[in-house]
Amino acid sequence: MTATIRILGIDPGLRHTGWGVIEQTGARLAHIAHGVISVDPSLAMSERLGGIFEAVGELARHYGPHASGVEETLVNANPRSALKLGQARGAAMAALSMAGVPVAEFAPRKIKLAIVGTGTADKDQVAFMVKRLLPRAGEMKSDSADALACAICTAHHLPLDVKRGAA
Repeated sequence: MTATIRILGIDPGLRHTGWGVIEQTGARLAHIAHGVISVDPSLAMSERLGGIFEAVGELARHYGPHASGVEETLVNANPRSALKLGQARGAAMAALSMAGVPVAEFAPRKIKLAIVGTGTADKDQVAFMVKRLLPRAGEMKSDSADALACAICTAHHLPLDVKRGAA
């Protein structure tokens, strides 16, 4: 018998952290919920990170995911921005770990490849495919679409023992 696995996807950000919850039963994916965690940018960095930590921990407690996926930080031309984004990512991952949820990490290119079929897809293409794969999700912000894409990518890469319900 195939188990139903609940997956929480996170698209980390210091201002807006997208999140999305899906369920996978066999090859079927179902939308559960999505949203954006918005933290006041005028707060001190430690308070912003604490806000992300608390909100992701609350999502984990509320939705009880069996697995989670977090988008990796893309190191670009601005190392300072990448470092700050990495801190937001770390806060989210720590909250998931504290809640006992296994965390998988995926490069943006791998997520795009899993959703669109090419690692060079743009945000609009990813959002379009997320809406096609999860038609009940309705309208969403790009942060939520990216988080749902991460959740779908996680579903595609779950170990076989988790898919069979050994989680």
